[in-house]
Formats: sequence, C-alpha cells, structure tokens
Amino acid sequence: MDIKRAGSQPSACGPADYFTGAVRVDAPFAGSGGLSGALVTFEPGARTAWHMHPLGQTILIVYGLGWVQREGDRVETVRPGDIVFFEPGEKHWHGAAARCAMSHLAIAEKQDGQAVTWLKQVTAEQYAAGGA
Repeated sequence: MDIKRAGSQPSACGPADYFTGAVRVDAPFAGSGGLSGALVTFEPGARTAWHMHPLGQTILIVYGLGWVQREGDRVETVRPGDIVFFEPGEKHWHGAAARCAMSHLAIAEKQDGQAVTWLKQVTAEQYAAGGA
C-alpha cells in the first residue's frame, strides 16, 4: 500500500505549450503503474491544447463550469458530477467556460510509457464557439 498524503506534492502551472490561460495541475498519481492522473484547475477562459490519448481519457468534473469538444463536434457544457470519456486517439480539448473556473480529475492509461500526444493550441475562434 502506498498513501500519498494531501499536500505532499507541489502543484504545478500548466505549461504554455499545452495550455492557454492560468491552469494548475496537481498530479497525485502521475507515473503510478499504467495510469496517469491529475486534478486540473482551469481559471475562466483557460483550456488545454488539442490533444489525444492512445488508450482514451476519462475526466470527472468536480467544480465549476467547463467546455469540452472532440474534433468535428460542437462544444459541450459540463458541470460537477459529469463524466466524459474520450475514445482512444480521439482529438479533443477541455477547459473552463469563459466566465467560470472549472476543475476536473483526469485519468488516462499509458501505452508504451505515453499517456498523451499534444497537438495545436485551440484558437480563440474555436474556444469562442463554446459560448454561442
């Protein structure tokens, strides 16, 4: 058994290469076995870049109001308690709504040591479609 105590690992800022806006990442079990997991908090307007996961990704919305989108579909609104599964290899992004912060727990399995492939940033126009 391995207990990771709350506050025992430092929070990190989401890197500008992969996120737009102010994002905090707390990764309590990054690198544990075949799973990668993090609590990610997005300030209003903050979001991920487009990305995909070789074995899919599950996000559980725990706070606030967020937007998610997979390539080719419309932006969807998500709220606390909502669970979103992105299929393996599905190009997508997620983040906070324009005027409300959002936090989610993100879990992805690793394949050959990789849990995510980062792509281009979400444009302002793509993001703005969420508020339409």
